[in-house]
Amino acid sequence: MKVLVTGGAGYIGSHTVLALIEAGHIPVVVDNLSNSSFESIKRVEQITETSIEFHENDVCDKQALKSLFSKEKIDAIIHFAGYKSVGESIAKPLAYFDNNLNSTLSLLEVIYADSDPKAPKFIFSSSANVYGNPEVLPVSEIAKTGEGITNPYGYTKFFCEQILKEVCVSNPEFQAIALRYFNPIGAHPSGIIGEDSQETPNNVAPYICQVAAGKLSEFSIFGDDYDTPDGTGIRDYIHVMDLAEGHVAALNFNSKGFEAINLGTGTGTSVLELHSAFEKAAELTIPYKFAQRREGDIESSYADVAKAHQLLNWKSKRTVSDGCADAWRWQSHNPDGYGKN
Repeated sequence: MKVLVTGGAGYIGSHTVLALIEAGHIPVVVDNLSNSSFESIKRVEQITETSIEFHENDVCDKQALKSLFSKEKIDAIIHFAGYKSVGESIAKPLAYFDNNLNSTLSLLEVIYADSDPKAPKFIFSSSANVYGNPEVLPVSEIAKTGEGITNPYGYTKFFCEQILKEVCVSNPEFQAIALRYFNPIGAHPSGIIGEDSQETPNNVAPYICQVAAGKLSEFSIFGDDYDTPDGTGIRDYIHVMDLAEGHVAALNFNSKGFEAINLGTGTGTSVLELHSAFEKAAELTIPYKFAQRREGDIESSYADVAKAHQLLNWKSKRTVSDGCADAWRWQSHNPDGYGKN
């Protein structure tokens, strides 16, 4: 398939572009590089020995999208492009609603511009944030969504899912799959591509990595009084390459209408357990401190992954230890990320 990958220069996007090439697909990447680097695309080309078609455009720019679709026969879309920080979304809610909703609307409006009943398959980068604070664990796709969401980022994912559902109602031939990610960690095992945080990281894995590398003084664990075995929050940490391969599996799934599918490991890991795994991977002592809970955080969340196995024939293969080792390899080989290497 020829697959349009929006946000394909980002963390999950670049690993998915690599997985698509390895599976024999042809990615066409669109990214405005506002929170990513073209260096990631060059490095995927290096790993795969394949030239990648790249367009530096904003997905909210409908004219640029129309021009691209007029020249390309796109079989499927994987839509990553959007703002992605829970904490930043609380500080800048209007920016998140504007960017994340409008990018999705722009894509949908353009692919329906000619009233084509055979619009490309649409795979949406969603999030476990749509579940809010789950009532039952592991959380399955039949759990309520939209209630108790704790941050604007989560609401943007929920609203985009609702938009996709309504489009599927209006066009019974349209196929939309919302892949609800849990917590991505790790990097490609080569250490050549990974998560590039230009500022203080918002995600836990690159934060620990930068402390281990001496770029930050200590790792802050937000909350030690949760009702969990060690008092710290529990999450489902999935290796980014497993996540990337989940998108390839979704391309091979054919079913009309809307489908929401969890991508996770099915196992919860506490923040303290993750910290310990990183220390073992890096063979270093990584200083940490406890801090107050952050606004928008929840106590525990991990996935019921039965549906992904049933529909996509997909399961995570890599462990948390693998994710820590690969993240540290990326960090130690690229101490300044893509920007200064």
